[in-house]
Amino acid sequence: MSRYKKQHTVLIATALALGVALTGCATPGTRSAADDEISAAQATLRNFERDPDMTWFQKNLKNARALIIAPQVTRAAVLVGGSGGEAVVLSRDRDRWTGPAFYKLGEGSVGLQVGADRSEVVILVMTEKARDALLTSSFKLGGDASIATGPVGAGASATVTTDLVSFSRSKGAFVGVSFEGAVIRPDVAANRVFYGQNVSPVDVLIRDSVSNPAAAPLQQSLRAAAR
Repeated sequence: MSRYKKQHTVLIATALALGVALTGCATPGTRSAADDEISAAQATLRNFERDPDMTWFQKNLKNARALIIAPQVTRAAVLVGGSGGEAVVLSRDRDRWTGPAFYKLGEGSVGLQVGADRSEVVILVMTEKARDALLTSSFKLGGDASIATGPVGAGASATVTTDLVSFSRSKGAFVGVSFEGAVIRPDVAANRVFYGQNVSPVDVLIRDSVSNPAAAPLQQSLRAAAR
């Protein structure tokens, strides 16, 4: 095999490995790990709540039908790009928040991209249509429901009419990450670990038929932030 072919093969193998690793991010495999994920989600919510550039998010959280919180979304690519992260979703019924349900957030893209970054992400689910899409086995952002990057800073008074509005921060600063085409799907294993039984997103977010005391601090923080 020529040197060029060997290098090309290595690059493709590396790219595919990165794509698989990132779109299939590690599931919290133990109760302790699941609890840590909830704590990380609460810390992320607190960061967005205190960020002076996130006034649109802060003002409109009370109008959201649900909230997606991904404490760490990683993007990296060599020839083939990918991103992924573990997320939790909470649903609102008047002033009461139910959940969280665990999800996987991931995407794949083809193109010449080299580099990596980590961001914390929150996505406001503004419509019933988008909230209901989260109850299915797989939900394509921008496909099954429209999504836009939320206004920050001086643009915080802008009107946004999409089904979902995303915000992302990296190292404390806003970054305009696009989630158009990203796929979010329930993390069956993580939900089973956290609730101690097989549960569906409907069980957690709509019927509210299962509970875990470890979820209470996140629910309380969200209720206070959404006033």
